Amino acid sequence: MEVFDMNQKIYFDNGSTSWPKAPQVASSMSELLESGAFNINRGNYEGAYELESLVLLTRMQLARLFHAPDSRHVIFTPGITYSLNYLIKGLLRPGDHVLVSSLEHNAVMRPLCQLASQDIHYTMIPAETDGTTQPESVEALIRPETKAVIMLHASNVCGTILPIREIGDICRRHHLFFAVDTAQSAGSVDIDMQKYNIDFLAFTGHKGLLGPQGIGGFLISEALDHELTPLIAGGTGSQSDSLLMPDYLPDKYESGTLNLPGIIGLHAALTYLDETGISAIHQKKMALTGHFLEKIREIPQAHIVGRQTLQDRLAVVSLDFPDYDNAEIAFALEQDYGIMTRVGLHCAPMAHQTLHTMPQGTIRFAFSHFNTIEEIDQCIAGFRELFSV
Repeated sequence: MEVFDMNQKIYFDNGSTSWPKAPQVASSMSELLESGAFNINRGNYEGAYELESLVLLTRMQLARLFHAPDSRHVIFTPGITYSLNYLIKGLLRPGDHVLVSSLEHNAVMRPLCQLASQDIHYTMIPAETDGTTQPESVEALIRPETKAVIMLHASNVCGTILPIREIGDICRRHHLFFAVDTAQSAGSVDIDMQKYNIDFLAFTGHKGLLGPQGIGGFLISEALDHELTPLIAGGTGSQSDSLLMPDYLPDKYESGTLNLPGIIGLHAALTYLDETGISAIHQKKMALTGHFLEKIREIPQAHIVGRQTLQDRLAVVSLDFPDYDNAEIAFALEQDYGIMTRVGLHCAPMAHQTLHTMPQGTIRFAFSHFNTIEEIDQCIAGFRELFSV
């Protein structure tokens, strides 16, 4: 019997949130809170101005990362779910129709279902059982009343990457707005907002960007900005003589006090990504994923859900154990071997329907570049012991 060190926990749940965070994230947030947690656009003193400069610098980092035309187009929100609600409920009107992928997260599906009573409808773009989506299937679903295509860049369940460049071209030809949820892909692969014809790019800071929870946002095109109604109104620290919201970016969409500690933590994380290189980080994560895919095939009880190779995928792998209770397997991994994963439906029931894993769900493994080959080998050894392989 192999001996496992229970003091050595192994974190494979980076699809939920990254851990560890990038160096300096925690210390930069702590320093702000301890030495001067001022407010921007309100305080007329040096500390507030210095903090405002850091917020602007963070906008510039994000604009550079996603190839946006201007840092003013970077809007901060608490995260992707808020951002997608701003889009869906601020853009769509009675009679409108949108297209969504068959792998969508509830951050898209629940707002759309809320709007069904307002004569706002959606159609799901079909996908194969490994999550592969063919761009040509999009055009056949476009109607005269179609307003936008909204889709995630990569599945949070199985890691399959969707062809957003080709679908962005289709949206441009048909004069549709194109919105992309980058929850799993930001910080892992290059995303060019202009090259891919993206009008709305939703991001979160706490996953691949390696920042803290509670900070995210969106980047918006000029064309979409003219059509989008701010979902929340209130104080911005600008044009305070008017009872109307400012009509310029970013103030138009940023009412109330921003999560400044979160932004400062995100700034530290983005600086780390710049210094380390997203390409190098992605290469390490995919090497780990390839090793895991190779070794897990030695466990006959495990079924890999989604794409079977590294092609068109991220470092997110779902396993199904058809003859067992996935929840019990995940519980044993954590309790007996210290391996932390996520089991269930991952807030994406439509994806599980597409992948034929409803209602049992899957056990999801999502790797960070901070993980090691040795950790994956420990996980495989745990599976061997569990199943007496």
